[in-house]
Amino acid sequence: MVPEFALDPKSVQWCEEVRALAADRLRPLAEAGEPGAVNRPLVAALGELGLLARLFTSGSLDLCLMRESLAYGCTEAETALALQGLGAHPVHAHGTEAQRARWLPEVAAGRAVAAFALSEPDAGSDAAALALEARADGDEWLLTGTKCWISNAPGADFYTVFARTTPGAGARGVTALLVPADRPGLTGSPLDMLSPHPIGRLDFDGVRVSRADLLGQVDQGFRVAMTTLNLFRPSVGAFAVGMAQAALDATLAHTAERRAFGGVLKDLQAVAHQVADLATRTEAARLLVYAAAAAYDRGEPDVPRRAAMAKLLATETAQQVVDAAVQLHGARALQRGHLLEHLYREVRAPRIYEGATEVQREIIAKELYKELHTRLSEEAAR
Repeated sequence: MVPEFALDPKSVQWCEEVRALAADRLRPLAEAGEPGAVNRPLVAALGELGLLARLFTSGSLDLCLMRESLAYGCTEAETALALQGLGAHPVHAHGTEAQRARWLPEVAAGRAVAAFALSEPDAGSDAAALALEARADGDEWLLTGTKCWISNAPGADFYTVFARTTPGAGARGVTALLVPADRPGLTGSPLDMLSPHPIGRLDFDGVRVSRADLLGQVDQGFRVAMTTLNLFRPSVGAFAVGMAQAALDATLAHTAERRAFGGVLKDLQAVAHQVADLATRTEAARLLVYAAAAAYDRGEPDVPRRAAMAKLLATETAQQVVDAAVQLHGARALQRGHLLEHLYREVRAPRIYEGATEVQREIIAKELYKELHTRLSEEAAR
């Protein structure tokens, strides 16, 4: 096994450069944007800086380094980059030459906004329960139904949509489709969420799609969804690690200066030990994220378990670190505009999207018992 516990100096320097870009160039664009709406100037800047193009030329570890570094300096920029990748990766990995030529250069340049439309009002974590109907109409399909909690909706230029082509077939009856936003019958509305991300609802009223819109094969769209999530789950953990590190660094600075009870907070053992625990948990989460990403890049068979573990530990850790940081800062951290107030709202969502914490535990347990069964079978065969 190749060790993933240290980055080479070139990678460290690049991460520092991305942090600086996030703080100096991207944060002002984020602050000028409208909360809850697609920030096209921010997306365009990510394209101009060459970060969006790396979504299609780099591996999972590089994606994790980008997301962690951006999250440290500007969570909105991190989210904009991640959503471009999530929505466009199925086109990159499963699209036709025509689809890739039409959309990927526009996404990479920051001129087109992509979205990943999987969740529905009654099918969130249980993605195999999708009900958006794709009814056959000759050689085409008519899409009817609703998608909900879709990032970048309704402001995206195209959607990777997962629809039910075979009723009653569970995961085996789902098909992935590329649906441009201007298709007749496709409408949407924004949702007002806790975090300031662009999230909305999509309504399909007989939206016509054809075989030219297929991503992969008919009834094999669940594989498109899962391979995309296996790539992005470790990087959700990287997003969380970036937020945790930002909260930890703010806490170190605050407790080193804040005077209380005749001294500074860092001299109180209860505070110092808590900070030590937060730093240890953050580093452990970071290492698990890097290990999962490197395993993905090497094509190892245990990626689903590793990806789930990375997302589980990192998102839960980030919630603990940010919450503790708010507590150590006191009331000032609850004031609108404070870094920790911002992180407190941002950190909650990753524990739910791309598979909630409970789903990650199910995946991990399933993979562990599958590995046990395989090992026992091999031993019995010897």
